[in-house]
Amino acid sequence: MKPSSPGDLNRECVRVAMTGGAAFVARYLRLHVRHFAILAALVVCAAAAAVTVQLIMKLLVDGMASGRDDPGRVWWPLVGFISLIAAESLLWRLSGWIGCRATVAAGVDMRHDLFKHVSRQPMRYFTDHMAGALGQRITSTAGHFGALVNTVVWRIVPPVIDFVGATIIFSAVDGVISSGLGFAVLLTTGGLVFYGQRGRGLHKEYARSANQIGGDLVDVLANMWSVKAFSAQRRESKRLRLGFEQEASAQRASWMHIERARVLHDLGLLLTAGLVLVYAIHLWIEKQITPGDVVMVSALTFRILHGSRDIALSIVEMVQQFSFIDETLRVIGTECELDQRAELEKIVLPGCSIEFRNVSFSYERGHEALSQISVFIPQGQKVGIVGKSGAGKSTIIHLLQRLHEPSSGTIEIGARDVRSMSQESLRAHLAVIPQDIGLFHRSVLENIRIARPDADDAEVHAAARAAQCSSFISRLPHGLDTFVGERGARLSGGQRQRIGIARALLMHASIIIMDEATSALDSETERDVLNSLADLAADKTVISVAHRLSALANFERILVIDDGRIVEDGTFSELRRAGGLFEEMWRRQANASLIAMRA
Repeated sequence: MKPSSPGDLNRECVRVAMTGGAAFVARYLRLHVRHFAILAALVVCAAAAAVTVQLIMKLLVDGMASGRDDPGRVWWPLVGFISLIAAESLLWRLSGWIGCRATVAAGVDMRHDLFKHVSRQPMRYFTDHMAGALGQRITSTAGHFGALVNTVVWRIVPPVIDFVGATIIFSAVDGVISSGLGFAVLLTTGGLVFYGQRGRGLHKEYARSANQIGGDLVDVLANMWSVKAFSAQRRESKRLRLGFEQEASAQRASWMHIERARVLHDLGLLLTAGLVLVYAIHLWIEKQITPGDVVMVSALTFRILHGSRDIALSIVEMVQQFSFIDETLRVIGTECELDQRAELEKIVLPGCSIEFRNVSFSYERGHEALSQISVFIPQGQKVGIVGKSGAGKSTIIHLLQRLHEPSSGTIEIGARDVRSMSQESLRAHLAVIPQDIGLFHRSVLENIRIARPDADDAEVHAAARAAQCSSFISRLPHGLDTFVGERGARLSGGQRQRIGIARALLMHASIIIMDEATSALDSETERDVLNSLADLAADKTVISVAHRLSALANFERILVIDDGRIVEDGTFSELRRAGGLFEEMWRRQANASLIAMRA
């Protein structure tokens, strides 16, 4: 089968995910259809060999019962018996090998596609869902897919082959046995499947509880500093204990439903097997069948009835597995809010001017974070954005990055609507330095180079020097090769921010966006970083959201945001002379600094 392109693969993955677990699983079976077809053929042949072994056993018993005058009636069946046992064993081992390859490969594709889909969601999606719960859902989906394959291939297909083969063989022995056993199997299996479907709600509740507590556990572990800092170990332990108990209660309900199904089947097994064996002995007494027939009927009856239990309970467990997958798709398989477009080649913009035209945006219905924002920023201009907390400063740059879509209005870069570009093409022109720098549990070198993987060591060192990183990097145990810990926990806030600035400088993007990027730096380091940035970004458009107004003293233009609107627009000196909101903010900061110095 010709492999799909990554884009086509993910789009189809999302399409079938929206239709439910069955279509989602079928997508990955088709993707690896050759391997799964070979697996099915091997399992059918192995199960057929197992049924044929019982027929050979009948010939062997009948040969032994006929006496010792014709040893060939014993030896040839024995040779066939041993050969079939060997063939069956070989076929099962081959099925295990091919099943491993197919299932693991499909699991890799499944997790990869789900991750790609989740990574395209807007940031609002990640604030609504815990990272730990999302990660657990992605990982567990592949595990449940593997469990489904294991259930169908090794617990449903063999009993079905046993039943078909035994029906054919029993028809040659006695029609009553064949039809009676067939009716009993269908009745028992159908009853168990019907009973199992009634537990679907229990299985879904267990899936929901397991994913919820799994996400809560990861969330607590990820915020262990806060737990310890506020002496919350007992409270969080108690809360998790309650979650574990709720999950355990749901698990017990799901599990016991299956156990009750097993009890019902065992009663049916006892009744059916007893009747079949009594009737077989009756036929032997009447000399209508041979001792070998009795042995074969006995062995196949128990094999089929146990197989019917496996089929029925496996179908019940499949319902449970599909419940887990449906729960995952309910959260992860949702359609992306952001329009995804794919270009055949990287977009080259004629210029990097920025224009907001009547842009409004609401995080929640009824409350606008931005209202009718219109502003034009020429290419190469250095613009600061200031305002009170919650005024909408960060929202402006989030919309520019397409982390969210505007409720109304348009945003253009280089006279091109950002919605006509893929997120990847857009962000190739943006170097972003956020206030909260997200670092990977990798080396300092790798964290800087993530901005441009093809950058050589000299370029990385130059960016680190420009961001004033050299002084603290030289004190690290392994320099640039030092691992920074989860989310950069081994570094201070200022050190993390300087690494964020270094990788933005390394990117060589046309637009640099700074969201409180120097808030964790002291005044002297902030001045040095901004001077380096000014030298390296002379021909670039720079937008800087800042709390310290002094950091914007040398910017060409400052926008003042209040309650989602631009209320002032001018240079640093013009805004101070105007005596508006900017001047009010400046005086407050100056007074606060004076009080701090006196203290």
